[in-house]
Amino acid sequence: MTVIYLDYQATTPTDPRVIAAMQPYWMHDFGNPHSEGHLYGWKAREAVEHARSRIAAFLNADDDEIVFTSGATESCNIALRGIAATSPADGRRRIITLATEHPAVLETVLWLGRHGYEAVILPVGSDGLLELADLEAVLDPGTLLVSVMLANNEIGVLQPLAEISHRCRAVGAFLHTDATQAAGRIGIDVDELGVDLLSLSGHKVYGPNGVGGLYIRNRPDMPLEPLATGGAQERGIRPGTVPVPLAVGIGEACAVAEDAREEDAKRLACLGEQLLRELSAEIPDLQVFGNVEQRIPGSLNVGVPGVLGERLVEAVSDEVAISTGAACASGSPKPSHVLTALGVGPEMAPTGVRISIGRFTTEQEIESASNHLRSALRKLAKGG
Repeated sequence: MTVIYLDYQATTPTDPRVIAAMQPYWMHDFGNPHSEGHLYGWKAREAVEHARSRIAAFLNADDDEIVFTSGATESCNIALRGIAATSPADGRRRIITLATEHPAVLETVLWLGRHGYEAVILPVGSDGLLELADLEAVLDPGTLLVSVMLANNEIGVLQPLAEISHRCRAVGAFLHTDATQAAGRIGIDVDELGVDLLSLSGHKVYGPNGVGGLYIRNRPDMPLEPLATGGAQERGIRPGTVPVPLAVGIGEACAVAEDAREEDAKRLACLGEQLLRELSAEIPDLQVFGNVEQRIPGSLNVGVPGVLGERLVEAVSDEVAISTGAACASGSPKPSHVLTALGVGPEMAPTGVRISIGRFTTEQEIESASNHLRSALRKLAKGG
């Protein structure tokens, strides 16, 4: 029996076009891209640089503004720790982020707060959105860096990055965004967003696991200390041999995602609306967490009073793959920090489940998944 996959915000299946593009670099064109004396190295380097240019085009960036990493978690760490390690001599020590950030950012900012920086964790409203007045109240010339996700990994809510950028620039603060969940679901233009640093991950955009990218805006005052030493690869910011097949994979994935984005977005929005409509029709006390309008298409986080999210996930696990939140927090007994930050109370926060639709989801799968979820919810609500 096939389990319907509705956990695309945890990871995406690798697109067949991506697999096909990667295949030659596992076997035939296996050279080290940093070997400069022979054909194998030249071909590998050409493949890496082509992949870099495809990621740059995906973000409306320049090729030399893209650094390959192992994934978004590393990209976020390089961005935040790298800026902090070379903080300017003008005394900027404040680093600002949101209570709903991914742990890759939130835990890193808290760590920096224990090592000489001032960590400011801003609240969000009940819809998951930042109140710009809250940012303005703490943003001053002592601010070094602001880090705000473009789209939340649990509730899919989109933050007003362009408005945040205007305020950061006014005081000379750098702006980083974790765009992992938004990539491929909405258009991303680093100039329109006004960000200085941007993180993304291959496996969230129908590419391979183990590879990501970090956009670093070309500006003369951009300080960025590498986390590791041992090589001059990737401008010395991320030393180590670039994995050619993975780089090719994320480059192809970004190109495919850009070509398919508008069509994918329409499909995902329609399927998401269909699922929510069918669930709400029979489960009138179903609650949607986060802003319903300002979110990536195909993303839902819902709960029903009295029904634990983990119980629902378990009840449908043979038919539908969903989750209670971020995959990186799997096994944690605590309620979602994202839902808690929204002001969801201790009775409702544990009810949340994340349902995320993707490129390969069909209308028939949504109908079937809706039937399974409704049946399980009815049973669990009765104490079953």
